[in-house]
Amino acid sequence: MDISERMSRIKGKGNQTTELRLIALFKQFGVVGWRRHQTFLKPGHGLRLIRPDFIFRKYKVAVFVDGCFWHACPKCYRPVKTNAVFWSEKVVRNRRRDRLATLSLKEMGWRVIRIWEHELSKPDASAKRKILSISP
Repeated sequence: MDISERMSRIKGKGNQTTELRLIALFKQFGVVGWRRHQTFLKPGHGLRLIRPDFIFRKYKVAVFVDGCFWHACPKCYRPVKTNAVFWSEKVVRNRRRDRLATLSLKEMGWRVIRIWEHELSKPDASAKRKILSISP
């Protein structure tokens, strides 16, 4: 099985590992009131929908956990050598969609928090600060 075939089997939502880590951190820091995978339909900027990983409706906060490979983390991302053009274009499209989703949600009055996948493996001060900033 080549890398393209393996990557195509990874699902776009419900990434159990990262989302469960974030849920554990929410519990650890006493952050409550979240819902998973709520959909915003036709939010603007040409997007059909936006589905944050978590939302806090009371505070109008949307939280996304961005995978380091899929969203080209500046710290972790390493380009794939096999079928490089395809994967490069895929990551560019993902980042563009992320920017549009953030812009759309902000225009709707939501605050957007993006957490990198690597920030959850060994939660540092940055990840803790982001999580604690959810509720005023």
